[in-house]
Amino acid sequence: MKINKPLTLIAELTYRCPLRCPYCSNPVNYGEINRNQELSTEYWLDAIRQAAKLGILQLGFTGGEPLLRKDLEVMVETAASTGIYTSLITAGTILTPERAAKLKDCGLDHVQISIQDSQAAQSDYIAGVASFEQKLTAARLVKKLGFPLTINVVLHRHNLDRIEEILELCKILEADRVELANTQYYGWALKNRTSLLPTPAQLERAKQATAIAVQKRYFPMGIVYVLPDYYEKYPKPCMGGWGQQTIVISPSGDILPCQVAASIPELNFANLHDQPRGCTERNLEWTWFESEAFNRFRGTDWMDEPCRSCDRKNIDFGGCRCQAFLLTGKSGATDPTCHLSPDRQIIVKAREQSNHSQLIYRSISIAQNKTAR
Repeated sequence: MKINKPLTLIAELTYRCPLRCPYCSNPVNYGEINRNQELSTEYWLDAIRQAAKLGILQLGFTGGEPLLRKDLEVMVETAASTGIYTSLITAGTILTPERAAKLKDCGLDHVQISIQDSQAAQSDYIAGVASFEQKLTAARLVKKLGFPLTINVVLHRHNLDRIEEILELCKILEADRVELANTQYYGWALKNRTSLLPTPAQLERAKQATAIAVQKRYFPMGIVYVLPDYYEKYPKPCMGGWGQQTIVISPSGDILPCQVAASIPELNFANLHDQPRGCTERNLEWTWFESEAFNRFRGTDWMDEPCRSCDRKNIDFGGCRCQAFLLTGKSGATDPTCHLSPDRQIIVKAREQSNHSQLIYRSISIAQNKTAR
């Protein structure tokens, strides 16, 4: 099959973060990872230059919290000099006016700030630390400096009931673009799945509220609404398809097709430390086009039934390989979120357990409120 050049580089600069979100994408064994394993400035700058040479168009600086890297400015400046469009993906809690202005001067193009909820108490509860007011301050600062502002809200059982309030807050903050992303269940989110999975009623309300916001054009650059896989009939293509659009570099230098790919133990991923600087044999280009790991789930030859015979195999590519492995133990299995998967019962059971848990939670909550009165 023809392999197109990648479009996006996701630079995970660090796993360190001041927040403690229950759906965090950080590895669940983060506590065992040594901070000294983070890539040096030199390696990151080399990777950015390689990405530009490879034809990558956009670069997202993320984490963890990328602002914890003191060399972020030089990375932004290097990327800007190549013409790559740069985004800072941040919690916003440690974004100061001085740092924001410096990043602007270095050529940063866009800022995305995460918000956990529309109310301070709920937002701080989800984040695990007091952070709501700092996030609002950061969003206003970003707009003041003239950056395009995206607000990202990870949706789940504990904030979906306030979807209208969340959209209203995004309007007040003058967001240019809003991402409403229902939780995807990997890592910490998978461990907390029972308490995070929403109900069908919550999702329907969110769907209606989002449709109204789209119709009324609340945000000039639009709304992205990502449904949760667990309530879909068909799975989503993994990052637009495994090894189809995106390169992810982890804080330690692993070169991956998605943030969770390292969870598949049978795959050996290249690392930026593997090749001497300037070597043309083992770099981003080689990894993208030639490495076994990136080619493992490209095309359709790897597929078993029912994917192999499905007329959607070139649309969703069998779904997410990481999710398939995490739920079934087989990376080549049909993603269980697909209704045709022989493992679909895993998803059905998870939804049933979560909804039962919520019914118990609600009955206890109501009883306590009545007692208090």
